[in-house]
Amino acid sequence: MQGGVVNKNVLILAFVLIAAAAVGIGLFLKTTRSPGIQPGSANSRDVGREPHRSGPIAVIPKGTTHSFWNAVLAGAQKAAKENDVDIFWAGPDREGDREKQIQIVEDFIVKKVAGIVLAPTDSRALVPVVERAAEAKIPVAIIDSDIETQARLSFVATDNYAGGALAAKHMAHLLGGKGKVAVIKYMPGSASTAARENGFMETLKAMYPGIDMVEDRYGMDTVETALSAAEDLLTRHKELDGIFACNESTSLGALRALESQGRAGSVKMIGFDAADALIRSLESGRIAALVVQNPFAMGYKGVGCVAAAIKGEPVEKRIDTGVQLVTKDRLNSPEIRALIGRSD
Repeated sequence: MQGGVVNKNVLILAFVLIAAAAVGIGLFLKTTRSPGIQPGSANSRDVGREPHRSGPIAVIPKGTTHSFWNAVLAGAQKAAKENDVDIFWAGPDREGDREKQIQIVEDFIVKKVAGIVLAPTDSRALVPVVERAAEAKIPVAIIDSDIETQARLSFVATDNYAGGALAAKHMAHLLGGKGKVAVIKYMPGSASTAARENGFMETLKAMYPGIDMVEDRYGMDTVETALSAAEDLLTRHKELDGIFACNESTSLGALRALESQGRAGSVKMIGFDAADALIRSLESGRIAALVVQNPFAMGYKGVGCVAAAIKGEPVEKRIDTGVQLVTKDRLNSPEIRALIGRSD
């Protein structure tokens, strides 16, 4: 991932090795405010807080391999620049590595960072360390996936249930209200993907009695495990009409499984997120639709929330970053091109 752009207004210090030694992995990014740019408000209104100590903000994704997190980093960098703060970027190499993510948060608490922006890998496992951060007067903004504690400063994310419901309604449209459908889920403990899965399955059950949900199974946290799960599911259900995958890795795994069995396009697939391979498959017709989030906004508003709290400004407890259902015929709209990083 790129650490930022150097120009006369913005300086990103390349002390990567120093930061890596301090926190195990990650990047330390230094930004200075450009003249005339006002700090983002992060849509903050409701919660008044006392000022916190100044210093760097840690941004901790679920992992560092998915393209989704590159967009989160870009948003975090922009907010850091606008708010004249430094950021550390550090996350597990592999999504789903709860222990490593907990260790990273603990390291930042010891370093006494001014604030934390966290995308928790698990809604329960990260609770104790987030509460320890709050006890240490370190504000923690949660992005992407929620956590089961009120110790968080704010929750900045997609309405994931709504995203799943969008996928269900489009699947019903594609199938004419009748057919057999399956779901490749992500992994237990992930609140964001669980909400998508529930939004999809519950909407189909409530609104489309002609559609039969034949199976759902976990693809887990890599493309390879999702591929294996999807191949087995497709082998078991030769009559399958549609498949929904709930994040980047499960979508890529399901796509590869459909391709390996010669069923891409004939089985209607709706994926989640906007990796380049998924966009290309949408363009070619191998994928019917994608549910697309705004990870740039998550990074941007997450850092903005923490920066506001550091200055004692109010912060809204829930910020919805939006969700869109994207089909091939919408790919060239300016709004969608900007969302998927093809605005040029």
